[in-house]
Amino acid sequence: MKKIYKSFKTSPKYSIKWNNYFEIYENLFKKFLKKKITIVEVGIGDGGSLFMWKNFFGKKAKIIGIELNPESKKLEKKGFKIFNGDQSSKDFWKSFYKKIGKIDILIDDGGHTNIQQITTLIESINYVKPGGMIIIEDTHTSFMKNKDFKNPSKYSFINFTSSLIEVIHRRNPNLKEELNFISKKINSIEYYDSITVINIAKKNLTKSKNLENNKKLRNFFDDYRFKRENNSNKTNNNRFLNYLKQTISKRSYLYRIYENNIIKKYLKLIKN
Repeated sequence: MKKIYKSFKTSPKYSIKWNNYFEIYENLFKKFLKKKITIVEVGIGDGGSLFMWKNFFGKKAKIIGIELNPESKKLEKKGFKIFNGDQSSKDFWKSFYKKIGKIDILIDDGGHTNIQQITTLIESINYVKPGGMIIIEDTHTSFMKNKDFKNPSKYSFINFTSSLIEVIHRRNPNLKEELNFISKKINSIEYYDSITVINIAKKNLTKSKNLENNKKLRNFFDDYRFKRENNSNKTNNNRFLNYLKQTISKRSYLYRIYENNIIKKYLKLIKN
């Protein structure tokens, strides 16, 4: 946190970041330090963060900014490459990547609306190099009603990434779903307070394989997950509940009702 925070504080231009970002970035970016990489940041304002990235990553890093304000082009005199365009436009991204090619890191600190964040993510996935990442900042806007964000909603960025979670799970053959460019490209998704990180795989991913060791012992393995409990395993003084556990299969619809009732209580607990 010390190096990147110092780079932030000593930048000659104004910028703003939430205080928890610096430690997150210090950990995420350490593998890229002093390497020949290309970094793109959306929403650069007066350019303060560009100087921060330049100082943090080192001289070998190529820093590119995307900004709506045409005045930002003046920052090119400081050694940055600046593009003016709308991050919610597919056409902008097609033109952008046609000019600059593939990148290593994309940081979205733009307008923070659902369409801006989602378009930036999806239109960039195929243009991030293997082992690179896409970072979306200020994802708390997925839960904000004010400032015209109109969230929470099923169209929020966070809800959209929840759909991505299902897609990357398609790599498990038990789901019997076809892989697409998401499940082949995205290795993992990380969530932090107000930051979502999309980690791009080092190579195209395929279906997972279930491995076994000591196959000769397979027939001696006894799976207790769905067995009924015996009388010695009474976990509380509720006679009905103990009867249920001893007589009803854990795969049954009745037992599922019992489990869902417990889960509802946990959901209520975490929302208080």
